[in-house]
Parts: sequence; C-alpha cells; structure tokens
Amino acid sequence: MEVIPAIDLKSGRCVRLFQGDFGQETVFSDDPLAMALQWQEQGGHRLHLVDLDGAVQGAPVHLKVISAIVRALDIPVQVGGGIRDLAASDAWLEVGVDRVVIGTAAVRDPEMVQAVCRKHGSDRVVVSVDAKDGVVALQGWKEASTKTVFELAEEMAQIGVVRILYTDIARDGALTGPDFATNARLVNETSLSIQASGGVASVEHIRELVPTGVEGVIVGRAIYTGAVNLSEAVSAVA
Repeated sequence: MEVIPAIDLKSGRCVRLFQGDFGQETVFSDDPLAMALQWQEQGGHRLHLVDLDGAVQGAPVHLKVISAIVRALDIPVQVGGGIRDLAASDAWLEVGVDRVVIGTAAVRDPEMVQAVCRKHGSDRVVVSVDAKDGVVALQGWKEASTKTVFELAEEMAQIGVVRILYTDIARDGALTGPDFATNARLVNETSLSIQASGGVASVEHIRELVPTGVEGVIVGRAIYTGAVNLSEAVSAVA
C-alpha cells in the first residue's frame, strides 16, 4: 500500500483546511518545494498536490509552483484542484505530472473524464470522490450533488476510469480516523483501485487500512502536526 503525503496549496503556501472549510485554514509552510523534498526524503511513495485556489476558480492557479516541484522530485506526483476540462488536464500532464485528479467534472462532465482517459490512458486519471454523509460534493466541497459515492464509482468504471480517491469530508483534517467501512466496500464492490483519504491520525490507522485492500492512503494534517512520522508509516506497510 502506498503512503502518499499531501500538500494543499493556497496563495502559494502549504495549508490544511478543516473539513474543506476555507475559513478554517492552518498554514504549515511558505515553501512548498522544500516541503515536497522533505516528504520525498522521508520515503513518500508519491506526492498528492491540491491546487485549492484552482478548485475554487475552476482552472489551474499554481501551475508554476507545481511544475517546479515536479521537476525537483524523483517520485511521481498527482495533482487535483480545478481540473474541469481537457485543456487543464493536458496542461498538468505536459509539465510532467503523473496523474490528474478530477473531481467536479466527473459528475458534471463525465465525457471529459472519458476523453482524458482515452487521450492519455486510464492510469493517468484519478477521480476524486469527496462525500459527506455518502453524497458526493462538488466545487471545492461547496456544493452537494445528487450522486452517492457508489453511484459515481460505478459510472466512472463504465467510462474507463480505473482509480478513485475517496474522501469522507467530515473526517478530513479532523484526525478522527479513516472511513474503514466505505473504503473496504469500494474495494470489494467495485472494479476500481482505491486511494483512501480523510481522518488519518496515527500510524496504526494506516496499518488498519491495509486489510481493506486500498491501493494507497493520503496523509495530510497528521504528518504536519507530527501525529504521524512519515518514515515510520512507510515502514509500517512495507
């Protein structure tokens, strides 16, 4: 199982939000590149980058910063936030990003997601399924859709998606533990590879995700506060 450190970018800085609330922001670093290199040095299998400003504006904002990070790292990078058309996907993949993470467009424009899969290959796409009370949220978690997690997962599988990132919004940044049950159901009831996100607060939480069968786990706030030592976490699932 991959342990994937996360960097959320807002106004050029590394931040963490509580349950996706832009009004509850903690700044952890003014140097995203240094932070990315730190997580690589500590053994992160890949880096998960979120362009928070892009998620709100619906278009890439941190292209220059993220391009510099991609050039500096040896580990693969996946990027999400505001990728809502084919041109945005092309822009990220052209600067060397390994995978694009698509959220809102998966609900509103599934044909675009299918087009990215066909043009670049399904392995270059991760669909972000962010949910509250089982209902998928859109627009940087500001709007609720009419889709459930499992409805969207099945629809994505039918158009060629092979990987989703599932986040329980209520747990994100709250350090209350992952949604083990839903992650296990997604593994067992769909054909998709699953990345788990939200709520990780200890190395033990990461160990407990292994039996669910998820492909990877995104770790954010816990590695910034020191609740999780990234090197220890990587060793725990080796």
